[in-house]
Amino acid sequence: MIPPDAETPRHRDTSQPATDTQARDAFAHFSHLLATRKSCRAYLPRQVPADIIRRIVIAAQRTASWCNTQPWRVLITRGEATEHFRQVYSHAAVSEEPHPDFDFPTAYDGVYRKRRSDCAWQLYSSLGLERGDRAATHAQALRNYDFFGAPHVAIVTTDQHLGVYGAVDCGAYVANFLNAATSLGIASIAQASLATYPGVIRRHFHLPDTQRVVCGISFGYPDVHHPANGFLTSRANIDDVLTWSGDEIPSSPFLPAGAPPKER
Repeated sequence: MIPPDAETPRHRDTSQPATDTQARDAFAHFSHLLATRKSCRAYLPRQVPADIIRRIVIAAQRTASWCNTQPWRVLITRGEATEHFRQVYSHAAVSEEPHPDFDFPTAYDGVYRKRRSDCAWQLYSSLGLERGDRAATHAQALRNYDFFGAPHVAIVTTDQHLGVYGAVDCGAYVANFLNAATSLGIASIAQASLATYPGVIRRHFHLPDTQRVVCGISFGYPDVHHPANGFLTSRANIDDVLTWSGDEIPSSPFLPAGAPPKER
């Protein structure tokens, strides 16, 4: 059971600024969490206890949102509900035309194409799949639609009237859900594939037509020995994504002395 104070976790007194030591410690813990989280593509059949799932949802509920609308709605499957949905959704993937509520990217060009390709071939290489083996790579792609064997799925939706801002806020919620899960030893993967057939999801779970499917999250305990979980994707250097505006780069206690990010 969740202790009584779990609904309102204890926090540091924010009426006073954090000391340098407190800030460094908090930053170190947060950075470690981000650096160690990864997408999991193979799971043990073991169910995650309901109190742990609830803790994840309680933490993610603190996500910032436009005008504090908190536009996300979350449906989480357990036990036989997951297995039934797995069968229904896997069937849809081979029998229906995709029709996502939010348009998927029209193209992956330049660096985006390279990053996408690098990620795919890290996965395929870990599984021993050869370049050009379309049958094998297609079979692996279909694993998305059976949730990589995960015992739980979270479907994240938003109201259609909130438009793109509702979806953006849901993206922030998904990131916090993933990180909260990681902090509790629960593996996960955010999946656009779980937004591919939103009509199937609405019919299966009896959701109103006004709920638009943003994405899904498969989660559970990781199969740490499975080769699909044997790699960690890279991240771009901050100099590739950050542009400074101004005459001076502010100093930071978190950066090594004399080594500020270069200006672009």
